[in-house]
Order: sequence, then structure tokens, then C-alpha cells
Amino acid sequence: MADVRYIEATRIYPGTEAPAVDRLNLHIEDGEFVVLVGPSGSGKTTALRMLAGLEEVDAGAILIGSRDVTDLAPKRRDVAMVFQNYALYPYLTVEQNIAFPLRIAKVRKSERSRRVHEVAELLGLTEFLQRKPGQLSGGQRQRVAMGRAIVREPSVFLMDEPLSNLDAKLRVQMRADIAALQSRLGVTTVYVTHDQSEAMTLGHRVALLKDGKLQQFESPRELYDRPVNTFVAGFIGSPAMNLCELPCGANGSIPFGGETVPLPAAAASAGWDRIVLGLRPESLELAGQGIPAHVEVIEEIGADAYVFCVAEVAGEEVKLVARCETRHAPTREARVHLRPRPDEAHVFRPDTGERVADG
Repeated sequence: MADVRYIEATRIYPGTEAPAVDRLNLHIEDGEFVVLVGPSGSGKTTALRMLAGLEEVDAGAILIGSRDVTDLAPKRRDVAMVFQNYALYPYLTVEQNIAFPLRIAKVRKSERSRRVHEVAELLGLTEFLQRKPGQLSGGQRQRVAMGRAIVREPSVFLMDEPLSNLDAKLRVQMRADIAALQSRLGVTTVYVTHDQSEAMTLGHRVALLKDGKLQQFESPRELYDRPVNTFVAGFIGSPAMNLCELPCGANGSIPFGGETVPLPAAAASAGWDRIVLGLRPESLELAGQGIPAHVEVIEEIGADAYVFCVAEVAGEEVKLVARCETRHAPTREARVHLRPRPDEAHVFRPDTGERVADG
């Protein structure tokens, strides 16, 4: 077991000027499950491969426990990686695939057999040990890939989008299985995904990257409740937070939809003419009065529905999303009014997009 530290870790690919990972500072605690998430090109997979030793670290350092592994070969880092495409040997049985790293490490046959059968039982693979990968479902193959990593008993597990090849229903099931397995094993785990729902479900903490830079590293709840900037606010949450640039009122508040949203003291004293107001869909209510809006789409998700609207705000046409109970949802093309909940509003700087401190 070990913690992991990225210290100003930087990777610049040859022929490019902008770093793929730019001075990343991250401390992953021993036994923690951390998810790296972000859009395509954000640097999350590169950061994982730097930890695995599959990408060079051009500046800074990476530590696993007390060891500086920055320049160590992958096989000397005591990590095990689970890939997106499973990377199983098609001509070997499940048992032989799981045992492969132990065979390479010259572990005695009796010990190999014991550890393989323990892992197979843990993952529900005992009855499939003599099958080849081609005889398994996608979910079973992914379990074999995980078994091959677990059997090594590494200090750190690395997972690179391991569920992206599975169908939606199986992904949800495998998420729960991976979370339960990591909790049971207690091994430090770094997991990469582009799916923010996956990140929010699995991670003890989530590191959100953009253009190679770390934006925020917090618990899923903290990311949702207190995003540090408009990028985090717009990326975390599905549908995304409503973000509107509005003129500041003269009385230290923001007029919006018949309600007034108090400006934090830091914003009121800054003298800005405009401010960015953020409201989650659940913070916009369908009401008798408020912002007039035209319903474009209704997305029903069981007991709740998301109402996608177009409205005119501060002289500009904007798209807004509200959440309501499905039984109270309006029809498509309906005219509605949206009323904000002022105490649930988020306020961001108009120039940098950074969150304005509350109070």
C-alpha cells in the first residue's frame, strides 16, 4: 500500500509547445480511490501513463510512497494497470491470463495456483477458469483483466477507462462492483474516465483537468456544491449548471426573474458592471411568475423531468434547464415561467470565471 504524489509533474510531447500535463500537483492518499476526469485532450490519460511509466516526465517528479519513481522502468514501480481494451491473450485460458504476471515473476506453481483461485473467487470467475477470452462476455473479460492486475498485489491500481467498451446497463453494474472491490482490497486506485457520472459515482475524490491543468480536486459533493470556476460548474452535473452573464444591480444584488440574488461582499466591493450567475436545474422552479420561457424539449427520467427552455435574459436569448416532477412537467412548445432560488445561486467573476467567495 502507498500514497501517490505528483509534484509539478509536466509532460510536453515532442513537436508541441503546450504541455499535455502542466505542473500537476496531486496527493492521493494511501488506500484512496481517485478519479481523473475531463474532456478529450485534458491530459488525464497522459497523467495516468506518467504514473505507470509509459510516458516520460519532462519536469517535476512522481512519488509512490517514499520512492521517487520518476525515472524508474514500469516493471519497477509496483503498479498494475487495467486497460480499456482488456489486453488479454486470446490463446490462453482465463486461469493462464490471470496467472501470467506471476509466471513472468517466476512465482512457484503452487503459490500461483492459490492466488489465481483466490482472485477468481473474489471476481466470480471460478467457473470460467478453463475458458478462452473469446468465449466470455465483455463484462467477464473485464473481470479477467482486473484479476490479472489484482493477482500481482501491487501498491497502486491504475485503470484507464476500463468500462467504456461495455453497454450502459453493464457499466452501471461494473461501477458498483469496482467500488466494492476497491473498498474490500483497500488498494490505492487511480482511475481515468471522460464520463463525469462514473467519476462522481466511484471517486472518494475527483481531479478535474482541462488543457493539462488541474482545475479542482475535491470530493464529488464538493465539486457539485462549490465549483471553483465556470468550467467546473459547467462540466460537473448533468444537465450542466445554467450560467448567465447579468448586469449587477445598484443595491448590491442581481435582479433575475422577479427575484433578487444577493451579491457576495467580494463581488459588491469589486465594482464589476456584470457578473456570471450560476443555477443548477433544481434551483430553477416552474412558477406562475418569473422569467418567461419557451419549452423546447422535455427529458423524462422516471419521477423527475428536465425542462429545456429558451428565454430572454438581459436582452439576450439563452438556454435554461429546470428540473421538476414528471407529473407536473409542461408539454413541449409550452410557455412557462422560471423562478430562481436565490439562496442556491453561485456567483462567478465575469473576467476569469473564478468563483466569488461567499460572505
